[in-house]
Amino acid sequence: MGKRAAPGGTWASPITFESLVEGAVNPLDLRVHDGRLYWLESRPADGGRIVAMTLDGAEPRPLTAAPYNVRTRVHEYGGAPYVVAGGVLWFSNFADQRLHVLAPGGTPEPLTPAGFRYADAAATPGGGLVAVREDHTDHAEVKNAVVRLSGAAGDAGQVLFGESDFVAYPRPSPDGRRLAFIAWDHPNMPWDTTSLYVGELGDGGLEGPRRIAGGDEESVLDPKWSADGTLYFISDRTGFWNLYRWDGREVRAVLARDAEFAGPLWVFGQSNYALMPDGRVLAAYSGDGRDELVLIEQDGRTRRIEAPFVACGALHPLDDRRVAMLAAFSDRSPAVVTVDVLSGETAVVRRPSPAKVDPAFISPAQAISFPSAGGRTAHALYYPPKSGDFELPAGEPPPLIVQAHGGPTGQAGAGFSLSTQFWTSRGFALVDVDYGGSSGYGRAYRQALNGQWGVVDVQDVIAAAEHLVKTGRADPKRIAIHGGSAGGFTVLAALAGSEVFSAGGDFYGVSDLEALARDTHKFESRYLDTLIGPYPEAKALYEARSPINHLDRFKTPLIIFQGAEDPVVPPNQAIMILKALRRRRTPVAYLEFAGEAHGFRKSETIIASKQAELYFYGRVLGFTPADQLPETPIENLG
Repeated sequence: MGKRAAPGGTWASPITFESLVEGAVNPLDLRVHDGRLYWLESRPADGGRIVAMTLDGAEPRPLTAAPYNVRTRVHEYGGAPYVVAGGVLWFSNFADQRLHVLAPGGTPEPLTPAGFRYADAAATPGGGLVAVREDHTDHAEVKNAVVRLSGAAGDAGQVLFGESDFVAYPRPSPDGRRLAFIAWDHPNMPWDTTSLYVGELGDGGLEGPRRIAGGDEESVLDPKWSADGTLYFISDRTGFWNLYRWDGREVRAVLARDAEFAGPLWVFGQSNYALMPDGRVLAAYSGDGRDELVLIEQDGRTRRIEAPFVACGALHPLDDRRVAMLAAFSDRSPAVVTVDVLSGETAVVRRPSPAKVDPAFISPAQAISFPSAGGRTAHALYYPPKSGDFELPAGEPPPLIVQAHGGPTGQAGAGFSLSTQFWTSRGFALVDVDYGGSSGYGRAYRQALNGQWGVVDVQDVIAAAEHLVKTGRADPKRIAIHGGSAGGFTVLAALAGSEVFSAGGDFYGVSDLEALARDTHKFESRYLDTLIGPYPEAKALYEARSPINHLDRFKTPLIIFQGAEDPVVPPNQAIMILKALRRRRTPVAYLEFAGEAHGFRKSETIIASKQAELYFYGRVLGFTPADQLPETPIENLG
């Protein structure tokens, strides 16, 4: 039986709201210890709890039970909340942020005192750990430092380095005599300027740390020691994050390409390459909308390894020829995999999500580039509508959702996403825009947003919509835009500054830049210095760029989603825009979710927010979804 013609947005889809919860069960933060795999898994159906996992023989096994939640709040975004040393699991428990220790066959025991947060730990050869510590004992002055932990109960850690505003990647050398780490200071973010230090690690502390790379206009990350004491790291000194090594005397490039071997350090623990026992290196770099794997031989020769996935991360050597990693596929949910660097064979170790979709309903990403303002070229991933049962009526372009990612230094990913396929299988097209300021295209493209947040990003999301309309791939009268966090700001700024869009979805977005500069947490407290300008010196620019100050031009219906406990973009940002739109009698809907912070983790929130967004677009864009949806109150909609 052939496909049935029906307008976009009205198609019945096998991707249910409940399946979105299954799609949110992802593997995270893979590690290898003594030839054994460890990783984390999200549990939306269990309040968003994060569970530590391991491979017990051929079967995956959870290590942490309820109520433990393996998650750290260092920098608020966290990452690298656990480490395994000597077969013992050390992890940060979200509820109290204390490090807990879990021995085989035992139960978790709290180790560190209250008031401190920990992340990015590494074992030292002589026992104990080094880690990033964030001291919240004085809330008026949060302090970050590299510390050494003995493992004794009540030990908060010996400060090894605390002279910078931020630190990451404390990594002891194989012999335990040296310590490498990166550091940076306000107003820089880690993708702007960081320094790589190496110091002598002794009983008394860290002696003579000296900078071996980084500094002004150079971002360094992901240092790793090889067995012979060579220090590898990634730097963007040539305009792209490439791989280098330091032999104790000089720094040399390992592989120089106009491609990115890393991404922005929003969360701790990024591992972009693996040092093999025999001296070879397996690295991943991005290009043409997907990641590529390259094996670097000891003599510098390279060999590309064909892989069945489109993106990967958390690369760690498992044995002499296999590397474990997290992989994203174009048509299946993410998985823990191993890659044999000699044969190229990929083996799936664990795919925690049970979500499966008929390939007839999957729309693969298409990398596109298009002209934008000022002669710039912008980039995006485009997903056309796709269904095994439906097609668009002849000559009718689909409704379009323009997606603005967060960060704003984030990057659109081509990996399979049920949230994306949810829309395309219902007859929408979706374009995930890598506006100027996004990662993945080199330092110059990333810096295109410096001083231009609310300008360049808005120009590029508008240009993406106009390009797709011009090429017949979008209906100009049915274009929605949605985004979260920094992407939510871009949504609000675009709606306040143009009439291209017919509807908007704002997920915990910024409406008042001045309020954000005053209220946000330490990690991002000076981020706007780069994106807008120093505050309060640039107060006039903050006012000019804030969507809350341009509601006279804000006529597009908007739905707002907010976590009640968001420390990054507090609820007052959403409330301000809600009250202002109410006064102007602009159509608006507002949903606030208790127990949610920055990013939604609970199954009930995932379901409710998607139901409300689809209902809202149906009412505003004039179509009737095939799904049975609960009514979402929309104020001022005639």
